[in-house]
Amino acid sequence: MKKVLTTILILAASLSVFAQENDKKLSKLPEIDLQTLDGSIFNTKDISNDGKPIIVSLWATWCKPCIAELLAIADEYEDWVNETGVKMYAISIDDSKTSARVAPFVKGKGWEYTVLLDVNSDFKRAMNVNDVPYMCILNGNGEIVWQHTSYAPGSETEVYEIIKSLTKK
Repeated sequence: MKKVLTTILILAASLSVFAQENDKKLSKLPEIDLQTLDGSIFNTKDISNDGKPIIVSLWATWCKPCIAELLAIADEYEDWVNETGVKMYAISIDDSKTSARVAPFVKGKGWEYTVLLDVNSDFKRAMNVNDVPYMCILNGNGEIVWQHTSYAPGSETEVYEIIKSLTKK
C-alpha cells in the first residue's frame, strides 16, 4: 500500500511540475494579414516595439464598451508612451459593410494608436476571441502576458500598472 501511495504522490508531483512548466510558455500572436487604414496589407508578425510592451485591442465602431475603453486610454496614452514606451494596436473587427466608417471615426476621435482592420475576422478567430472589447498585453518579446474581455470604467489603470511592471524587468 505504501508503494502505491508513494507512486501516486510522485506521479502527482510530476504532473504538477509539468503543468507549471506549460503555464510558463507564453503564447505569441498568430500571423494574420490585416489592412491598414489606407488599404495596405499588414501582417501581425510585424507587430513590434523594440522590446517594449505592446497593447493589442480588438474593437468595433458599433461597440459602445470598446469605444469607452479606447477613449479612456486615449486620455492617458501620450503619458503612457512617454513613461513606458508602450505602443498600441487597435484592430477593428468591423465587417465589409461598416469598415468604411473606421478611418473617419478614428480621425474624429484623434486616436494616436496604430489602427488596423480585420474585415473578415481572421485575427479575431485565430485569437479565439468571442466578444469585444478584447485586449491583450505583450511583453518586450512579443509574448501575451495578460488578456481580458469587456470593459469597466477604471480598468485602464490595471492596464497601465501591468505595462509599468513590464518596463521594470
